[in-house]
Amino acid sequence: MNLWNETKSIPVSQEMIWSAYKKVKANKGSAGVDSVSMEEFETNKSKHLYKLWNRMSSGSYFPPPVKEVEILKKDGKMRKLGIPTISDRIGQMVIKDFIEPRMENVFSPSSYGYRPNKNAHQALASVRANCWQTDWVIDLDIKGFFDNIDHEKLMLAVNKHVPENWVRMYIVRWLEMPVQLKSGVLEHRQGKGTPQGGVISPLLANLYLHYALDKWLELTNPTLKFARYADDAIIHCKNKEQAEYLLRQLNARMKLCGLELHPDKTKVVYCKDRRRRGKYEIVKFDFLGYSFQPRTTLCKKTSKLFLGFDCAISINSRKRIADKLEEIKVEKLSFRSIVGVAHYLNPMIRGWVNYYGKFRKSELMKVFQLLRKRIVRWARMRYKRYKTKLNLAYRWYERIKKQFPYLFYHWQVGLTC
Repeated sequence: MNLWNETKSIPVSQEMIWSAYKKVKANKGSAGVDSVSMEEFETNKSKHLYKLWNRMSSGSYFPPPVKEVEILKKDGKMRKLGIPTISDRIGQMVIKDFIEPRMENVFSPSSYGYRPNKNAHQALASVRANCWQTDWVIDLDIKGFFDNIDHEKLMLAVNKHVPENWVRMYIVRWLEMPVQLKSGVLEHRQGKGTPQGGVISPLLANLYLHYALDKWLELTNPTLKFARYADDAIIHCKNKEQAEYLLRQLNARMKLCGLELHPDKTKVVYCKDRRRRGKYEIVKFDFLGYSFQPRTTLCKKTSKLFLGFDCAISINSRKRIADKLEEIKVEKLSFRSIVGVAHYLNPMIRGWVNYYGKFRKSELMKVFQLLRKRIVRWARMRYKRYKTKLNLAYRWYERIKKQFPYLFYHWQVGLTC
């Protein structure tokens, strides 16, 4: 292993490779075009890591194609991802770790997606607070964003912040690497697009939108507040005229940057509440799995109800959870006791509560009412005495809840339905 200490023309060190490897391993993920899984990679990791280091540090590393994988989007359509090999993910992580700190010094505080120490809840909290202060928002969605990032324009931004030629060289190679379709055919990029699924793609996407949107907004409309998470953004406006004028400007700006606003998903929304009594058709928008809309709210000081504008888990998000419960067939789980069922479901329940319970947690009750029905069905299939007696099965459920109040995670946090 003394070869690790060879003098190379590019300053990629053993430590950089090892650090990147540990992060990729922690993120898990599936195999790429070489069909090498993380488990297989682990069995001979020294050989794989040395090979990657040797090539990256000499400039002879060329990434293999990414593997096309399709996942279901919120709207029912399919999103295409490009999955790199594990070695290539490590290589991308090396470059990401090298340039990300300097990018963080440049990026807007209103950008929250795929950044260290930034998250979706912070973006939601920002939008929530700003909706209380301004009457209108532009709900902005960029159509096919990752597929339409212009390589030439992106590299202008990269060159501005990355003087190292070897880093630029590898970024260009990643931008140009083809996609292996399900049919096995290689599809080459025509000067645009960066695959969703790549380690470095979110950083490059943020850099692109920093200049295409964030910086442009700050220069042309310095008083406006906004929050952006990847290619979804919410821009707050004082009145309808300002929102409509800015939306026309945004359409022109996106076209100039080789992008297009989604005609159906981008809209102007009125943040209607007890103070804002105007009548406008669109008073709701979805952002990061939450719906912002007029909601009945309890005033803590007066204990009276009033109409506020707030966020809670969206209908689509509830439907996705319901679909997941249908997929795993709770009532057919083969565990001998309810303890096994709880142990199996709790990681999923914890994830739902921790994300969707951040704001208006009580709105999750509808999800857990559905789960209760499925658990009762499980009991009726598992125990003969409840098979034909629905009331007894529900009594069993209430008894379990009383005897073991911490059995299910949502019971622990007060969502006891």
